[in-house]
Amino acid sequence: MVPAYKTLSLRKDGPVDWLTLDRPHALNTLTIDMVEELGRYFGALEVDSSVRVVVLRGAAGQFCAGLDLKDMGPRLASMDVTAMYAFQRRLSRIVLAMRRCPQPIVALLEGAACGGGLALALASDIRYCASDVRMNAAFIRIGLTGCDMGASYLMQRLVGASVAAEVLMTGRFLSAERAQALGLISQVMAASELESAAELLAADLLRAEPMALALTKQALNANLAAPSLEAALEMEDRQQTLMASGPEFAARIRAFLSRGQN
Repeated sequence: MVPAYKTLSLRKDGPVDWLTLDRPHALNTLTIDMVEELGRYFGALEVDSSVRVVVLRGAAGQFCAGLDLKDMGPRLASMDVTAMYAFQRRLSRIVLAMRRCPQPIVALLEGAACGGGLALALASDIRYCASDVRMNAAFIRIGLTGCDMGASYLMQRLVGASVAAEVLMTGRFLSAERAQALGLISQVMAASELESAAELLAADLLRAEPMALALTKQALNANLAAPSLEAALEMEDRQQTLMASGPEFAARIRAFLSRGQN
């Protein structure tokens, strides 16, 4: 049974979840309800082996324009330090859940991907975007720091310290072309092509063994902060040994060789 959400819509296509931020009247901005629902959805994935791939997108040609300031601004302004910290922890837990879940997350970006929307994109594993996308760290433009929801950690590792400082300190917009040149985006395409491109990508991801795919994400995450090449190699060696153990691996090799001969 597909869970009921107020701010999200979920379509299940076999082992692929198509999760849509569904507040089109407000550029799919984050509210307390959406923060709660995103945390609940991604938190449950860690132990849900029926889902193999997640495609994350926004409704009506927009990804996410960040926090809904009309809805949340007065509430945030009235919060004391304790309440504000509790809300921040709810935001950060979304990013932790996205990085911890074994499923690869494919973000389809179009229109606005600002503030919290940029953070959701950074927390995804693969990013495709439409040519009209505009991304920025909007936090700095409303009197907050530019570092929120893991942006200070993920952005530096994706594009380097200098570009991360420029983006997070100024709130300047990144175009699709520059984001691709920096390696932040895998592909840029027309908005009408995003869904079919994601379908092809999901099909390629599903060709991998479920545990192999999950362990690949685990190693990529862990080795972002590996203290040395030796430490990264130790993790890879253990993972490959695990995947090569048992009769299933021999069967997969035979199947691979058989395909190559046909």
